[in-house]
Amino acid sequence: MSPDEAVTRLNVVLAHAWMIRTFLKHADEIQESEEMLDVPRTLYDSVRAVEPAHQRGDFVDYLRRLKGKVPKIRRAAEYFNAHFKEFSPHTNFEMAALSLLGVVRHLEEIFAQVNWDQVQSLARTAPAAPTETEPPDPLDDLEIPEV
Repeated sequence: MSPDEAVTRLNVVLAHAWMIRTFLKHADEIQESEEMLDVPRTLYDSVRAVEPAHQRGDFVDYLRRLKGKVPKIRRAAEYFNAHFKEFSPHTNFEMAALSLLGVVRHLEEIFAQVNWDQVQSLARTAPAAPTETEPPDPLDDLEIPEV
């Protein structure tokens, strides 16, 4: 799979993750649990971490950043799946847990299909690191807190 096709597909999967995050962010049942609140925070951080690269059309940076976030998303999904019933047995929570596990599976499947030779080729032909006239974006290295 080409890098641009992978980024397009990954962005759709992240849209699903964002909706799960939104549901959990507004779920009164989990508001007193820091561990459970880490789930929507992890999703927020992961989606926002790739946003600058997506806006620049930098497929290499997007793929690198998101691939590094997948283990965190997987841990959050597994934690949520194992513990959601402690907060609510409602179908909404059950489906959110199933959906989040599906997000992880789809992320991993897409990354397994990426043509990494093409990604490396893009990285070699990418413009050099920002110069003094073009300062680096300070947001690229920040973990953006939940708003």
